[in-house]
Amino acid sequence: MPKSPEHILVIRLSAMGDVAMTVPVLRAFTKQYPLVKITVLTRGFFMPFFKGIPNVNVFAADLKGKHKGVFGLYKLSKELKALGVTQVADLHNVLRTNILKTFFLGTKVVQIDKGRAEKKALVSGDVFQQLKTTHQRYADVFKALGYPIDLSQPEFPKPSPLTLKGFEYKSEKWVGIAPFAAHEGKMYPLELMKEVIAELSKDYHVILFGGGKEEAQTLKNIAKSFDNVTNTAGQLKFDEELAVISNLDLMLAMDSGNAHMAAMQGVKVITIWGVTHPFAGFAPFNQPEDYALVADRNQFPLVPTSIYGNKYPEGYEKASASISPQTIIEKIKAVI
Repeated sequence: MPKSPEHILVIRLSAMGDVAMTVPVLRAFTKQYPLVKITVLTRGFFMPFFKGIPNVNVFAADLKGKHKGVFGLYKLSKELKALGVTQVADLHNVLRTNILKTFFLGTKVVQIDKGRAEKKALVSGDVFQQLKTTHQRYADVFKALGYPIDLSQPEFPKPSPLTLKGFEYKSEKWVGIAPFAAHEGKMYPLELMKEVIAELSKDYHVILFGGGKEEAQTLKNIAKSFDNVTNTAGQLKFDEELAVISNLDLMLAMDSGNAHMAAMQGVKVITIWGVTHPFAGFAPFNQPEDYALVADRNQFPLVPTSIYGNKYPEGYEKASASISPQTIIEKIKAVI
């Protein structure tokens, strides 16, 4: 009797950027190992990320409902085991997934090495060098399960058909701009970003991205101030937003989820870095090093001050302002 195909459970529950970073890794995996089944355990909101990847299904975790707490995780493990999972790739490695791991006794489980000591040395100033990328850390988990992955020749999906109202056709280049980030230290000052938008909108159609009511209102006001600028925040469903991003010629983003959502679809991504730094391994997938515009370390020698941008000394919250609007504009025009 032939052996049934392997079935790997991939766990990556949050955050948005980290979940998006799994996508190119899984695309490479499914191309190189087409007989292996993959079930991705994540939040239901992220399901559109994995649409169209062969042999990949998504299991939505209800972490605020039936899968809440230790007993909820036990119920979740039983539901997952019923799928016939043979191995587990934990790309999250947090308390919740460590608890879940205990319910998979007898099943091979490999957890991501987040490189905490290396990252601590980076933000403390002990070292300043490129660390292993998060994408490679994900690939290392699969290698430990017996499936080495080559990430050097990625393939990306075709852009989604232009059927969405207001985005039915392209008469010029589309530049996406996602000016927000989780922390102030990761954001480019909005007044300077408006200078970038004003200049770019002369030559390209600028499309603004963001989330939340306050951000949506801010972007709505910015869009009203310029010709050739469209705001999507608060206007589109998540899968519609991804479809628009897939048709961009370039995305300008902070160190944020939007950068990874564009990169996973093969879009060119220019990133702006304030108190964080691409050396920590969170640069978007398959982007040249010079696409990352970093704060001036002569003015801000302690950069990176933290891995996630939530910690920084007084005066560092505007570190990204050391990158001039003209530098950003020139880089985009050169790349596009």
